[in-house]
Amino acid sequence: MPFPPERILVVCTRRLGDVLLATPVIHSCRQAYPEACIDALVFDNTVGMLEGNPDLSHIIPVPERSSWSSRLNELRRLWRKYDLALSMIPSDRARIYGWAAGHIHYGTLLVDEEKKSKNAWVSGYVPFDDVGTHTISMNLRVATLAEITSIPRVIPPSAGGELPEGVSAPFAVLHPHPQFNYKMWREDGWIGLAHLLRKRNLQIVLTGGPGDEERAACHRISAAAEARSLAGQLTLPQTSDLLRHASLYVGPDTAITHLAAALGVPTVALFGPSNPVKWGPWPNDWERLDSPWQLKGEGRHGNVYLLQGSGECVPCCFEGCDRHIRSYSRCLQEITLGSVSRAVNLMLA
Repeated sequence: MPFPPERILVVCTRRLGDVLLATPVIHSCRQAYPEACIDALVFDNTVGMLEGNPDLSHIIPVPERSSWSSRLNELRRLWRKYDLALSMIPSDRARIYGWAAGHIHYGTLLVDEEKKSKNAWVSGYVPFDDVGTHTISMNLRVATLAEITSIPRVIPPSAGGELPEGVSAPFAVLHPHPQFNYKMWREDGWIGLAHLLRKRNLQIVLTGGPGDEERAACHRISAAAEARSLAGQLTLPQTSDLLRHASLYVGPDTAITHLAAALGVPTVALFGPSNPVKWGPWPNDWERLDSPWQLKGEGRHGNVYLLQGSGECVPCCFEGCDRHIRSYSRCLQEITLGSVSRAVNLMLA
């Protein structure tokens, strides 16, 4: 590998939150090699999470699903274009992209893969820990293999910074409808919370994706609580710009909650079955490499208050009580409005 490397590729082929939590690696690469060409390869439906990122030279979108011939063409176009490739996801697809693109390729391996031939796809690897290591810390360990100094700073996207028409400070942003039911709090809880925040003279803005269920839920809440629903109306970079100006954000374990935390917004994150050590929102001033959060228990670090549901089984790390994404999580459903209100009052104090 030339030193310093002139071309670097970061591969993160998974969901929106995974892409956002890979930005500390991109930022660390940029700080280490300010003159390098640094590209990111991601699924085409996650490109928005990198829009306006000042550390990137190019974004390479690939379809999440495609034919084998299309994938072979992708690999052909990538073939050995980069001095260094870093793959953030312990999957065959991410690993093959990194192997094809980089003269040197570092990534992660699941423990049961370490003794298999798959380690031939990497020049070096770190064992993947899905329990006791935060996703940001896990990603930065891969960069460390390339002797890149770790900078645990999440870089949000941006569309230019303007607020949507009709929104003015002070306002609070609520994100009531995650993509999966097992991460969801009760609708009546969101309505009650919106009423409490309006009494503090805060405009209430609801964010959500373009899906019919998300838009319908936000419409019901907005109608019941005199809130402004922007569900389905903002891109990810526009949502990021909205959050930059918010006085408060409340949301579940979603990519938008990670965005709010990274932007320094006073953030209340509602957690149930998800492992906070692995997926807790990273406070914007957290400079250590270990996770800010423990497996059990709520608390505050910097601009983030993590409110965890109760129960001996929490966190179970399963997809809801019925073990599928359409099921609900009792630990989240039973979080009281009073508990959320206390966390909100602390963050607004």
